[in-house]
Amino acid sequence: MEDDCRPLLSSEQTGESYSHRGSVDSLDVKVKRPFHVEPRNIVDDDPQERVSAEAAILNSRVHYYGRLTGSSDRLLSPPDHVIPRPEEIYIYSPLGTAFKVAGSDHASKNPSIVTIFAIWNTMMGTSILSIPWGIKQAGFTLGVVILIFTGLLMLYCCYIVLKSPKAISCVDTSNWEFPDVCRHYFGKFGQWSSLVFSMVSLIGAMVVYWVLMSNFLYNTGQFIYNYAHNVNVSDSEFGTNGSDKGTISVVYLIVLVTFKAVRLGFHLEFHWFDSTQFYVPEFRLLFPQLTGVLTLAFFIHNCIITLMKSNRHQENNVRDLSVAYLLVGMTYLYVGVLIFASFPSPPLFKDCIEPNFLDNFPTSDVMVFVARTFLLFQMITVYPLLGYLVRVQIMGQIFGNNYPSFFHVLTLNILIVGAGVLMAKFYPNIGSIIRFSGATCGLALVFVFPTLANMISLRHQGRLSLPSALFHSFLILLGVANLIAQFFL
Repeated sequence: MEDDCRPLLSSEQTGESYSHRGSVDSLDVKVKRPFHVEPRNIVDDDPQERVSAEAAILNSRVHYYGRLTGSSDRLLSPPDHVIPRPEEIYIYSPLGTAFKVAGSDHASKNPSIVTIFAIWNTMMGTSILSIPWGIKQAGFTLGVVILIFTGLLMLYCCYIVLKSPKAISCVDTSNWEFPDVCRHYFGKFGQWSSLVFSMVSLIGAMVVYWVLMSNFLYNTGQFIYNYAHNVNVSDSEFGTNGSDKGTISVVYLIVLVTFKAVRLGFHLEFHWFDSTQFYVPEFRLLFPQLTGVLTLAFFIHNCIITLMKSNRHQENNVRDLSVAYLLVGMTYLYVGVLIFASFPSPPLFKDCIEPNFLDNFPTSDVMVFVARTFLLFQMITVYPLLGYLVRVQIMGQIFGNNYPSFFHVLTLNILIVGAGVLMAKFYPNIGSIIRFSGATCGLALVFVFPTLANMISLRHQGRLSLPSALFHSFLILLGVANLIAQFFL
């Protein structure tokens, strides 16, 4: 029995393999392959054994199976008990050295830095354009405090979502997403509710994209028209008139904001509760408009489990998620503070900051034209993808088929595009669209379902204390208040 438990490979050779050759990530553990090459014709004075006898015997068995049938016939492939475990597989060269073979699952994982920036890039959407407007609505000081506080709350709720499948011990949850967790705790109601609120976030994003694409296309046409006809325009960096590719676009926006802030300088006066002719107070009752925007700006809860599955070091998931949220919060804070602080007051009023801060720049500004062009092409490519996600989830849940018929898909597309056209025509305020959709989807997918699922899990484990129950109930009340407040401001 002891011989059966002894590793097939000698420990001395194992150490040698790591120090000399590294690892190979492209080989699949389940595929038949040689793991031992006999060290023939090796001239070496060292009589030490390079390969254990058990490994050589097992290698002969694999060769035997390989001679029974052709490579295209999988019927007589070596069974699983013949293939060594991944941690025991080494490939030995005729020169007497060996290198370890890592599994293909390990090869497909991403390092922490890639995972962090994937989360950052996913959250960096159109909400960044409305952050300065949201800070203006809340007041500069209160806006900064709310941005930090909301980011921490969203991080905690996202952490709850991330760990929720692992808290269910009675079933295999390795392939579960958060809607599966909702179905486990709340039945069909939880599954359908999570679907509906996910659709709110996706369709809301599509409406915002359509409004912005219309805006950017119009301003791009204005820019081309002005330069084609040599129209003289104002040299002012900001204007008050205007309608209410991924990482490259965001990075360029940061560069643009930095350049404009350096040229304009800071224009700040602190009036804590009373507004003046050019400045807004530091604390305003319109602050829920900022919380609504930030709920969508920090929203990644419906796909965080999927993103984290590709992280190579699963034990670092919480750390990587926290670092990603820190980067996102710093980016929002950087853009929001610089735009608000550098807005030239006087002669302009701080209250003139638009929901899309690019609308405060004249259409003749070359750098802003480039930013709009980047964002326009980004949204043109992302918009069909969002439409596909909406169609797959809605049609799949209702009809059990992602493409039930041409008529069904056409009707859905007309409704979604029609909503975008109507909003672009009659209410092109992306700040309000973002805050309503953010507060609505955030109520269920950020505050209610994650906190309730966490409390139920803690109760089943006997770890739900009174302070914990009060804190999670307070989070639910915040989500409800956040949504209700949007309708009264």
